[in-house]
Amino acid sequence: MAAPKRGRSASAQSKPGRALALILIAIVALTGGMFLSGHTTPRLGIDLAGGTSITLEAKADQGSAINKANMDTAVEIMNRRVNGLGVSEAEVQTQGDRNIIVNIPKGTNSKEARDQVGTTAKLYFRPVLAQEATGAAAASPSPSASGSSTASPSPSASKSGTGEKATSSSSPSATATSQGRAVTDALKADATPSASASASSSASPSAPASTAPSAAQAKLQAQYAALDCSKKAQRTTAGEGAKPGEPTLGCGESSGVWYKYLLGPAAVDGTEVKKAQAVFDTQTAAGWQVTMTFNGKGAKKFADITGQLAKNTQPQNEFGIVLDGEVVSSPYVSSSITGGSAQISGSFTQDEAQNLANMLSYGALPLSFQEQSVTTVTAALGGDQLHAGLLAGAIGLLLVVIYLVAYYRGLSLVAMASLLVSGILTYVLMALLGPAIGFALNLPAVCGAIVAIGITADSFIVYFERIRDEIREGRSLRPAVERAWPRARRTILVSDFVSFLAAAVLFIVTVGKVQGFAFTLGLTTVLDVVVVFFFTKPLMTLLARRKFFASGSKWSGLDPKSLGAKPPLRRTRRPAPVETKEA
Repeated sequence: MAAPKRGRSASAQSKPGRALALILIAIVALTGGMFLSGHTTPRLGIDLAGGTSITLEAKADQGSAINKANMDTAVEIMNRRVNGLGVSEAEVQTQGDRNIIVNIPKGTNSKEARDQVGTTAKLYFRPVLAQEATGAAAASPSPSASGSSTASPSPSASKSGTGEKATSSSSPSATATSQGRAVTDALKADATPSASASASSSASPSAPASTAPSAAQAKLQAQYAALDCSKKAQRTTAGEGAKPGEPTLGCGESSGVWYKYLLGPAAVDGTEVKKAQAVFDTQTAAGWQVTMTFNGKGAKKFADITGQLAKNTQPQNEFGIVLDGEVVSSPYVSSSITGGSAQISGSFTQDEAQNLANMLSYGALPLSFQEQSVTTVTAALGGDQLHAGLLAGAIGLLLVVIYLVAYYRGLSLVAMASLLVSGILTYVLMALLGPAIGFALNLPAVCGAIVAIGITADSFIVYFERIRDEIREGRSLRPAVERAWPRARRTILVSDFVSFLAAAVLFIVTVGKVQGFAFTLGLTTVLDVVVVFFFTKPLMTLLARRKFFASGSKWSGLDPKSLGAKPPLRRTRRPAPVETKEA
């Protein structure tokens, strides 16, 4: 049984260079990746590098009460939108009863975050009663003044939505004719697609209405006539305060031209969208699209409304996809779209498609929010604290080095080399994790890295003391290094497991900056195991073959005499008794 052990020990001692080569290759590869990515420094959090702070005030204009439950739900949705994987260090928290504060660190697309964080993402599918170009495009009217089809494109040619059986969703469609066409009849019919279709097919632009419209209908018709969507002030107020069950107005852009819409009551609610995602259509030239899957209730509604719209003439065979008051698409249908899925396609960029899918996937906020203030946060205070923290870390590291040199002497070179390797790996990984998962280095994360210095040094001390214990037992250095490793390894693994478990619990149960501390502590704990196994142990195996350490030099830190080693046990012969002779 002794022979196999000696064989394994010899094998382990003969190949320490392989482990050192592996960790050095990993360092070179990670460092090269850091420089190739262009992110050579860790991304700093808002308390160190500054950023943007947004204050949002809740408005009870959606039929929901401003209470703690709705505010907490809004914070959770905003947090998912901005934070992604949870370590980007964007902070979303309530302030008082009505306000939510969103802090976005420098390096994050603050404009994109502002667009997403307070957006209610209320999506409705409304039948189109009338639509026409406004602004400069309206100065050159369509040649047709009736309901005949012309070859002028509508917004559906640019941003179109299709379903499983939709056809010609991106082909030119007929524009609306004169401004008052079929508006009165559609409103009188309570915006029912089938009723409005029959009214529009028999009414001419100059035909008087059979009965006088109600006051509300007349007001909406007058607002539609006066609406100019090319003006931003009118676009932002178009359809403001409209309820889902009422007709409303809307604006939409296509190829730089703004169109105004008269829309019927909502036929499908955006909350009935089960899933939304951005996909790239590789089969056609449609480019980026947003695919939507409806739940059972929404699928039935969508099939019903598309079946009714298919019986109408343009533009009343179109449905407007209205997102937060803006008509993002107005496709027309030729048959009922069944199957519970649809897609919005057209001139979307990748970012636009992903942002839209992101908002729809995370759902609507329970409350609407008004942006109260947007301020830029400076990092002056955080910078001073960072310098103070780094100074404290440098002093602590210097004291550790002085202690190692004074107590372990030559072994301190191994400890300092291991600390250097651990520091390089930590820095490179932090720089790479910034663009990869949005990790931002804040003050608590810096504290976690400083605490890791003690954890790493503790692992080296455990191993060194095990080696010195073996030398005190009378063993030479090479067998002492190998015999000490199993016992030291067990202690190091248990200690690091406890530290990692504490970091994991902190990361799961906390939010915000405390997560930065927990993430850094967990990362450095894992790196400690890697460095001890692949650098410290192989390096000690190599140094045990060097005369300076193997001979137990006084400055090596492994001098048997200084450690009080026992003399080796050797068997000696007793001297033979001498016989005395008598005189």
